[in-house]
Amino acid sequence: MKFKYFLILFLGAFSFAFAQQFSYKPLNPAFGGDTFNYNWLLSSATAQNGFTQPRAATVQQSDLDRFGEQLNQQVLSQISRVLLAQQVEAVGDFDQEGTFTFGTLNVEVFDSDEGLVINILNTTNGEQTQIVVPNP
Repeated sequence: MKFKYFLILFLGAFSFAFAQQFSYKPLNPAFGGDTFNYNWLLSSATAQNGFTQPRAATVQQSDLDRFGEQLNQQVLSQISRVLLAQQVEAVGDFDQEGTFTFGTLNVEVFDSDEGLVINILNTTNGEQTQIVVPNP
């Protein structure tokens, strides 16, 4: 019986002799860990990720389809260039000072110390843009 008490006392004393204070230091930098762990955590998570994003099926176009698409883009580009040239002619020459109206846009052009200033005001919603062309 004395031996049991002695053994319990001995093991109890032995466990206190090797006891230490536990301290926790997080690994994840988002929770206060070292920032150098970020790459290791990311590569570890990527390696364990079993999910893959489905890839979009690539559509193989024939030469005729590609030619038709390029022709369509060129025609639309030419139409937009012609329309833009007509709009600029309708607004006026930006070398002259004054106020011009084009649809719902009011364009004001004047010369200042900074250079040529172009104010564009959309009268429907009040949005305004200012373009400054510096003096040479």
